[in-house]
Amino acid sequence: MKTYHVRKEDVVRNWWVVDAEGKVLGRLASEIAKVLRGKHKPYYQPDVDCGDFVIVINADKVRTTGKKPQQKIYQFHSNYPGGLKERSLAWMLENKPEEVIRLAVKRMLPKNRLGHRMLKRLKIYRGSEHPHIPQQPKTLEVEA
Repeated sequence: MKTYHVRKEDVVRNWWVVDAEGKVLGRLASEIAKVLRGKHKPYYQPDVDCGDFVIVINADKVRTTGKKPQQKIYQFHSNYPGGLKERSLAWMLENKPEEVIRLAVKRMLPKNRLGHRMLKRLKIYRGSEHPHIPQQPKTLEVEA
C-alpha cells in the first residue's frame, strides 16, 4: 500500500458555523482548533494546511466555569517601558468577547506560519448574524 501525500490543491475547504451560546470556552476552542487544523478529515497531515473555515456566532454568550472571570488575567504589552496592561476575563467578556475566543483558539494552534494561516479562516461575531450566508455553512455541533 502506498502512502498518500495530500497537496494543497487537493484540499476541499468547507464552511462551518458554531453557536457559542452557553458553551464552555475551552471546550469550544478545542473543537474549533480541530476543524481549523483539518484533524476531522481522513487525509489530515500536520505539515499541510487542510483545515476548513469556521464562523462563530453569539460570542458574547460564551461561558466559563469556576472563578475564572475574576481570576484569569490577560496580559498585553506595548513594548514601551511600563507598557504592561492587564485585563480580567470578566472585563474581556464584557468589552471584547471576540478576542477571548480568538486568543483561546490561537493558543491551541501551531506557533508557526501554518498556525497564522489557519487563524485567518476563523470568523467571530458578537450577535447571531453573519455575512457568510452565500458560503452556505453547515452547523457544527459542539458539546456544552
